[in-house]
Amino acid sequence: MFKILWNYLLVIPALLGGLIVLSSAASASEVEKTTQQLIPIDKNIAQRTPSLLDNTVKVQVLGVPSDRLKQVTSVSQLSDVNPTDWAFQALQSLVERYGVITGYPDGTFKGNRALTRYEFAAGLNAALDRLNELIATSTGELVRKEDLATLQKLQEQFASELATLRGRVDALETRQAKIEANQFSTTTKLIGDATFLVADTFGDRANNTPADDTNDGTQTFFAYRARLNFQTSFTGRDQLTTLLTAGNNIPNLGTTTGTQMTRFTIDGDGRADTYLSQLTYRFPLGSKATVWVGPRALQPAVFTPTLNGAVAGLNGAVSRFATFNHTIYRPGFDGAGLAFGYKFSDQLQLSLGYIADNNQAPNPTRGLFNGTNLALAQLTISPTRQLDIGLTYTRKYYTDNTSGDDPNFNVTGGTGSAFARNPFEQNSTTTDNFGFQFNWRTSRSLILGGWFGYTRANQNRGGDSDATIINTALTVALPDLFKKGNVGGIIVGIPPKVTSSDYRNSAGLLREDPSTSLHLEAFYTYRVNDNITVTPDFYVITKPEHNDNNDAIWVGALRTTFSF
Repeated sequence: MFKILWNYLLVIPALLGGLIVLSSAASASEVEKTTQQLIPIDKNIAQRTPSLLDNTVKVQVLGVPSDRLKQVTSVSQLSDVNPTDWAFQALQSLVERYGVITGYPDGTFKGNRALTRYEFAAGLNAALDRLNELIATSTGELVRKEDLATLQKLQEQFASELATLRGRVDALETRQAKIEANQFSTTTKLIGDATFLVADTFGDRANNTPADDTNDGTQTFFAYRARLNFQTSFTGRDQLTTLLTAGNNIPNLGTTTGTQMTRFTIDGDGRADTYLSQLTYRFPLGSKATVWVGPRALQPAVFTPTLNGAVAGLNGAVSRFATFNHTIYRPGFDGAGLAFGYKFSDQLQLSLGYIADNNQAPNPTRGLFNGTNLALAQLTISPTRQLDIGLTYTRKYYTDNTSGDDPNFNVTGGTGSAFARNPFEQNSTTTDNFGFQFNWRTSRSLILGGWFGYTRANQNRGGDSDATIINTALTVALPDLFKKGNVGGIIVGIPPKVTSSDYRNSAGLLREDPSTSLHLEAFYTYRVNDNITVTPDFYVITKPEHNDNNDAIWVGALRTTFSF
């Protein structure tokens, strides 16, 4: 008699398990979406990249751990379940007595999520299987016929949903097998982009040439750039990036406008061939640390959050200045070296890096430490989920360029005035750069951001002059403007400017900017579909070269980006 009562009592918690455990299986309805993208694209250094080689689709059908959900043995392992919750005792019993509850990898249960009838059917099936196991292990009489009839009726009621769920799983397995048979590589994902750009400039050339040539030499032009990005993983958590660039003939407008304040973010060096533009490798070191190493184009923006994603990138502004704080994140040369990132918590990250000019790094007379180089440290602080703050220090060293072996000698990453880029002309220079960056997601439709950069430059050879350089910007991004997926943006800032200097050129003139230029820019990115965006962009530089003798220069551009 005792065992009959015991088996009868088993029915109620087991059925309750079928109801409650379903919330932990809500992700089952998303399995089909997950398999459509074999390899996620890395977008945040603080996040470890999920498995790039997950060629086996594992479906969570309640009580069975998968790659995405994990079995818990104590209700205390579920961080979002509290003793004051109305279902706490039920969950505790289902976890610790029956073992039919799973949690997400982040240690949460997500008990408030809605579920479909398919998910409920799967949960009920798991609960019934557990009940059958308990009954099968009993040596006494079975539960009453009335109880079993009720359970059988529930099984029959959800039979169609269970059959549909099984069919979906079978279909996923078939699709996965087809993808595996036709995939590009078992270790590598190929992604790419192609950019078409139509642009022109308006206004007189900045009067900073010996010929005193102020005519606007820019004609309307049509240029392009295409890139193939091979993302390779050997362990599922690492990534080797091999980037090939072709047709990088988008012009540097500084040659025709007389100021590099007009440059595009994706302009090139005149090369029209296909070449290796980036080669870097990233891998985790423990659960919180990430290491980067690369002989080609290991830039600070690769391993450090720039906090300007809302208005930068292929869907953001066209100008180079609007990308981020260049005195901090753009060294003025391609990098070869090592970087390290550590995530103390969701609120605090540390980024460290050391890179040398990758043209000098393989040179045995210069190497990693006797040539142009950069060292960076940044604390990224996130006091709330909506606000990110970056506090950055970067030290740069530039060798003399009298021999011409360092054509990229510039302190401010190709932006700002000529005095700011080369405060002591081509003499060896050391700079201490301090940056404050922020990104504030005030709402779903408004993101505010910006930065302030302060640079103290020192002449190392040919004198001991000092110079102070500043730059600043405020950005406004409007996600989903007029249509979901579109974005509009406004950028207002001061390009790098020499505010004070005691260096005089051969004519005895101070290399100090007399006035202040403003960079004013607006853009709108229209998403035609998931693979094509069109961005009209317009910006103006007032008092180019921080010289009020120069008239404003206007730049108009239309960019079309194809991503695949």
